[in-house]
Amino acid sequence: MSFLRAPTVAPILLLCASNLFMTAAWYGHLKLPRLTMPQAIMMGWLIAFVEYCLAVPANRIGYGAYSAAQLKTIQEVITLVIFTGFSFFVLGEAPSWRTLLGFSLIAAGAFFIFQSK
Repeated sequence: MSFLRAPTVAPILLLCASNLFMTAAWYGHLKLPRLTMPQAIMMGWLIAFVEYCLAVPANRIGYGAYSAAQLKTIQEVITLVIFTGFSFFVLGEAPSWRTLLGFSLIAAGAFFIFQSK
């Protein structure tokens, strides 16, 4: 399992895990409308702490193997994929064709970040 510590693989896995937590922190409270605003904020902060504990090492491990712009791009594409799944499976919101098209255009833009000069 040494490939999991590779500076090209570990950041991606850590960013996937961190984005699961961040999506839950930002949007999970929408399934709990009975929470007061302070409760929703506190719940989000507690979940986001775990996200941060994963995202910081992801970026520190990956920097050098990837540029900062590439790390941010990886994170954004992962975010879109995880958000789409979360909104469908947890919130019950199927993405429209416009949403999928928009996300696809963002992912297409990410392609250019990884092109050699």
